[in-house]
Order: sequence, then C-alpha cells, then structure tokens
Amino acid sequence: MQIAEVAAEVAEEIMARSDLLINLVRSGASGDVNTLKKTVEAIVAEERAKQHNVVADRIEKAYRSVYGSNSPQHASKISHAPSEQVGRARDFITEIVPRRRLDDLIIPDTSAEAIRQLIEEQQRASILRSHSLEPRHSALFVGPPGNGKTSLAEAVAESLAVPFFVVRYEAIIGSFLGETASRMRRVFDYAKTTPCVLFFDEFDAVGKERGDIHETGEIKRVVTSLLMQMDDLPSYVVVIAATNHSELLDRAVWRRFQVRIPLPQPTQKQVASYLTHLSYQSNIHLGISSDQISRALGRISFSEAEQFFLDVARRQVLSDGKFSTSAIAKKQLKIWTQRVRAPEIDKWEEDAGTSST
Repeated sequence: MQIAEVAAEVAEEIMARSDLLINLVRSGASGDVNTLKKTVEAIVAEERAKQHNVVADRIEKAYRSVYGSNSPQHASKISHAPSEQVGRARDFITEIVPRRRLDDLIIPDTSAEAIRQLIEEQQRASILRSHSLEPRHSALFVGPPGNGKTSLAEAVAESLAVPFFVVRYEAIIGSFLGETASRMRRVFDYAKTTPCVLFFDEFDAVGKERGDIHETGEIKRVVTSLLMQMDDLPSYVVVIAATNHSELLDRAVWRRFQVRIPLPQPTQKQVASYLTHLSYQSNIHLGISSDQISRALGRISFSEAEQFFLDVARRQVLSDGKFSTSAIAKKQLKIWTQRVRAPEIDKWEEDAGTSST
C-alpha cells in the first residue's frame, strides 16, 4: 500500500473518531439522551471490533453509573461466557481458514457490487458510526448447488480478515424439546465474542416457513429463536446464509437479511472463463480451449467445472508424460459427457435454455 493511501486511511479514521467525540459532547451538553446513547453504542462497538475490550467495558461502566439500566445495547451483546460454555459452542461450528478471494470468483456484476459494498461498510464501520449509522451485516445467497455460495461467503471472510465459522447442523439439531434452540443460542453467543463471518449453509434446514402444517412445533420454536438471535447480533458479526430452496424460507427470515444475492447457474461463457482462470492460476494446461470444453460439458455448475479440471490435472500427473494433455482432456470429456446427472440439472437447463452464452 502506498504511503499516500495509508495517510488517507489514518486521516479518515481520525476524522471519524473526532465526529464521534463531537456528537458525544453535543448530546451530553444538550441533554439529548437518545443521541448520547447511540454515540456511546457506536464507540463501544468500535472498541469491541478492535478487541479493546477493557476500554469498552470502562465506557459501558461509566455510562451505566449515570443512566443505570438504560445502558448501550452493545453492552449485552459481547459474550463473556465461561470457557466451558465456549468449548461447547465450538462443538457446533467448524472454523475454516478463509482462502478463497473475491477476485477468484465469477459472479454476476450486480452481485459482486453488492458484496463489495457490504465489505466496504464493514471495513469503514467507524465512518458510518460517526454518523450514527451501522454497517450492514447480514446476507442471503440463493441459487442452485455448486455455484459459489459457500465460496463467496468464504471470500467475504477473507476480505475482512476475520474468522470464518460454519454452523454444523449434524451437531446442532437435537431430538429433545428445546435442545436445538439452546444450541443455536450458544452458537450466536460464541460468534458475538469476536468479529467474524457466521455461515449457515442449507439455511432452509433451520429457517423453514412456520406456517407449514407439515412441520413440527419444535422447528417453529427453532425459527422463532433464530430470528430473535439474529436481531440481537452486533454489526461486527456478519451472518451469511445460503439456500437452494428459497421458497421454503419463513417470510420473517427474508426480512432479516439486508443483502440478498442471486447466484444462478453459470452460462457456458462463464464456465469457460472459470476454466481459463483455473488453468492460469495452477499453470496446468488443458490442451483444449476452454470454450470447446464448456460447450462439450453443457450446462454445469462452477463446482462441476472445478471437478473436471481437477480430474484432468490428476490424469496428467499419473500419466507421467505418456499422453498429451489434449488426449487426456478429450478422454475425460468423453467420460463426463456420459455421466449420470441429477434430475434437477435438466430442469434448470429447460428453464434457462442451453443456448445461453
């Protein structure tokens, strides 16, 4: 980063902090309790995000000593749970080191712009808070499987340089009354302890429509608890959910997501671009043009395109130079064009049209 850019960022940060302090003094002098409360909340959230917990605690304590129970809403959002509770919460999530980068993904331009705005708001949250605004921190990704929903969530975490927590449904969903909601609460309490991206894949498993007569009362209680926990999340926790079946989601769930991103089945042109990117990134040549491969493979997902590329790469390594790269690619293409396909893929092709490019 250039010296001028660093200086600009520092100046911006100082300006944001000075605006917060000015708001604090003005509201205190005028007796505007509501503005004072919002300003204190913004300062506390900023200090928490920087892991300055001692400073944040002292600010909260000073505020409560004057205003009592009317304390900033962020005061109750930071969980200081005992280590035993934290350990149990970790049983319900998987922490993944984010490696996917936003620039490595091929997504619609409007979707990419929406995500970049979300990332910018998180990175420049102090500027927003100086104007009594909070950054957006919830997003819903919708689309058929294998088209980048998980990768995009990981890329958001990578861009923000924060932990990437993936909720484990096999561990969180219990058979006893209230067990699932209780475990879900622990997950949210744990996420509040640090800036992070909390990711729910297959979100329809826990966010189903409560009006569905075929669902049990337990899942309805889970959805209600989930909505309450989402409302209570601080803005430094970015919660991202992904679903292949958006029609199953509860209507109140939709309202909780400030950003909603469609990730449709890629066109042949996008698949070709992705294969070219993989080839360039790994320095592995396919021996056939990416356009020719994408036409032969038909309408596939990004995940399937990556699997095809890796199949070719494996055969190249194991052939030990006995076959040309083009011969290997052609052989794999023959295998892939004869593979069994999921029924819903044919439906997506009918809906989108196989001639899309």
